[in-house]
Amino acid sequence: MNTLVNDLKEKWAALKVENPHLRIRNAAVQLGVSEAELLVTNIGDGVTVLKPEFQNILTEVEQLGKVMALTRNDECVHERKGTYLNGDFSSPHAQLFVGEDIDLRIFLNSWKFAFAVVEGDKKSLQFFGKDGLALHKIYLTKDSHAEAFEAIVEKFKAEGQNQAFGFEAIAPKPAEKPDAEIDTEGFKKAWTELKDTHDFFMMTRKFGVSRTQALRLAPEGFAKKIDNAKVVNILEDASEKSLPIMVFVGNRGIIQIHTGEVKKTLWHQQWFNVMDPDFNLHLDVTKIAEAWIVKKPTEDGEVTAVEVFNKEGDFIVQFFGKRKPGIPELQEWKDLVAELEK
Repeated sequence: MNTLVNDLKEKWAALKVENPHLRIRNAAVQLGVSEAELLVTNIGDGVTVLKPEFQNILTEVEQLGKVMALTRNDECVHERKGTYLNGDFSSPHAQLFVGEDIDLRIFLNSWKFAFAVVEGDKKSLQFFGKDGLALHKIYLTKDSHAEAFEAIVEKFKAEGQNQAFGFEAIAPKPAEKPDAEIDTEGFKKAWTELKDTHDFFMMTRKFGVSRTQALRLAPEGFAKKIDNAKVVNILEDASEKSLPIMVFVGNRGIIQIHTGEVKKTLWHQQWFNVMDPDFNLHLDVTKIAEAWIVKKPTEDGEVTAVEVFNKEGDFIVQFFGKRKPGIPELQEWKDLVAELEK
């Protein structure tokens, strides 16, 4: 272990003495490093470097049985229990797991490092970007097959455990184009002619608009800004009405989706939480910069989302009513959203 790594390990140990419950992500922020840089200080002591064979590793995760999938960004944490089923790696752009419980859209070109982590009785597989940002984690539960975890670690263990990792910064987002340079009329027309919600992203690329800029320039009646405080109402109202919803949380490497009811909701400091047996959500409401109701035409009728952004204009979380292609949007969801507009 080199001097820099040793030095960081000592600093982290001192920080843990001051605050024994400090999470690794928060410790990394305090120490001015990435989470993966902290993790590598424990290689050989509960942390094993895996070969970056992400598709092969993920294909074997089904063998673990019921696990907890964790995806987060700086403002929101999405935890969903289930089994990784129906992995589809055929597309070079987005890879999928599509099950009732574990529902993921994965962007493997953003993944760089993989580790197996054993911390006390917690066992996990953890995946990071080239800058050391945690993209996705898979935790074993009491119902998981621990022997399958050991087999995965053995099969994919990297030969060089003390390799140089060479973390790299991510290039900043390009600056938003001025509204005056956008073909706003063409953009509005394209929006009204959408046939599928998945085409929306390509439309924003075609017209060179950022996501929040798109909402500002939307055709009349298709996007409406709402009070940030009303984001909490979605979860409270859906819970009260036993209304099945879809909750999307992601980062540049993955989007994780929960579909179903939310039951137990509660506050803890600035965090609003869903605490159900198989689905937990933790949303830091102080970091919400904008919230919008967004309507998109599809072949199955209009689809309504509530989209929540941070101050950089990045997605925090998206909400939809439960739906599938070929099935119109739930009227109860439309009614819930209509209440937010008041």
